Amino acid sequence: MGDKTLTRMDLSEAVFREVGLSRNESAQLVERMLEHMSDALVRGEQVKISSFGTFSVREKSARVGRNPKTGEEVPIQPRRVLTFRPSHLMKDRVAAGNKK
Repeated sequence: MGDKTLTRMDLSEAVFREVGLSRNESAQLVERMLEHMSDALVRGEQVKISSFGTFSVREKSARVGRNPKTGEEVPIQPRRVLTFRPSHLMKDRVAAGNKK
């Protein structure tokens, strides 16, 4: 598995090359898009990107966990967690990439 991480800078560079905006405009576009996505998730909305997947926020209730080293029971507070469900096309594309 590669150790390369796709960053915001990589995304803005791709927008610069593919769309033809200036580097500054490309960076601003990527930032605004990520801002809109995170704002929607904070409001509890789903973010669906066709042929990619769906981001959503899930509420997890309080529960009792266990420290794996000591076996001691520890209360886990209720919280909101971000989940991602890839589309079938994305799953197929990733699976095909594993065969190479």
